[in-house]
Order: sequence, then C-alpha cells, then structure tokens
Amino acid sequence: MAFTLADLPYAHDALAAHGMSRETLEYHHDLHHKAYVDNGNKLIAGTEWEGKSVEEIVVGTYQAGSVAQNGIFNNASQHWNHAQFWEMMGPGGKAMPGNLEKAITEAFGSVQKFKDDFSAAGAGQFGSGWAWLVKDKDGSLKVTKTENGVNPLCFGQTALLGCDVWEHSYYIDFRNKRPAYLTNFLDKLVNWENVAARLG
Repeated sequence: MAFTLADLPYAHDALAAHGMSRETLEYHHDLHHKAYVDNGNKLIAGTEWEGKSVEEIVVGTYQAGSVAQNGIFNNASQHWNHAQFWEMMGPGGKAMPGNLEKAITEAFGSVQKFKDDFSAAGAGQFGSGWAWLVKDKDGSLKVTKTENGVNPLCFGQTALLGCDVWEHSYYIDFRNKRPAYLTNFLDKLVNWENVAARLG
C-alpha cells in the first residue's frame, strides 16, 4: 500500500490567527511531509513492506537493526506522525469534551497539570522529536516524549495527542522559543474533539 499525502483538513491559512502561519504549513505539510511520503515509497518498493499498512511498517521496522530498515522506519514513522498531527489540530479553539477532561483530570490531577507535564516533555526533548499524550496498554494515560520519528505505535500505545518539536515545526513562527510554541499549541491549536475520539 503506497504512502499518500492527504490534503490538510483545513486551509493553509486556517491556523494563522492561532499561531501557526500559512508559511509554516506550506513548508511543513507540502514539503517536509511530502518528502517522507516520497522517500518512503521509494524505499519500500520491491521489499517485504510493499503493500503493508503504514502501521505495520512502523512496528515491523522499529529497531530492525539494518540501515535499510531504519531508513524505511524513519520515513514511515514520520509519515504516520504527521498524518496524526494535522488531524490533532484545527481552527476555533473548541472546549475540551467532558469525557476527555474527566480522564485527564483523573490521570494528572488537573488539565493544567497535564499541560504542564506535556510542555515539559516537549521542551525537554533534546534535539528533534515529539511530545505525546498516550493511552498505555493498561488503559492509563501518560505523557511521553520520543526522539526523532519514534512514536507510540512502537510501544503498543495509543496516540491521543502528539506535538512535533522538530525545529521545522515552529521556527518560522516562534524562532528558538520551543516552550512558547508548546504553550500556544495546547492553548490555541489542539482539536480536543479529535483527541477525545481517540480515547475510545
């Protein structure tokens, strides 16, 4: 199954008033994400992974131990990560659904404590990577961080929310202020209805 680059679920300028510019989305989605799709398709052609789902490829090639497999993993995982990322954001800043607010409060003590933990994870990720809110295999909610393109699929977890902390995600709008980008993401960009739907 070839990787495909889906259109953004909103216009390129739909998030501009909320802190993510048209220019960022044009570079990030149209160029960076497209490169993962194009490179991934080249790398899986003629291999055992051709025809597999993105999720199967991510899990199957994680820590596979060969340069070829690692290249496939990097592009497949980053394709998956970004496909989720676009869906996890949206214009409008709607309120967090009650079921999600209840689950987060039970897990972290308060929504603000969750936001603090999530921001700390993203800000504390050295170099490139992601911050996540995940549902673990035992059903508990946790904040995690991963390096480069590693994602919750690799650990059997369900990704509820992910934030890209590679510099290309925020440098146009926030320069080197990653903590400010994370605060803005949580306060103005998250599509909480999408996150709640992932909770199950």
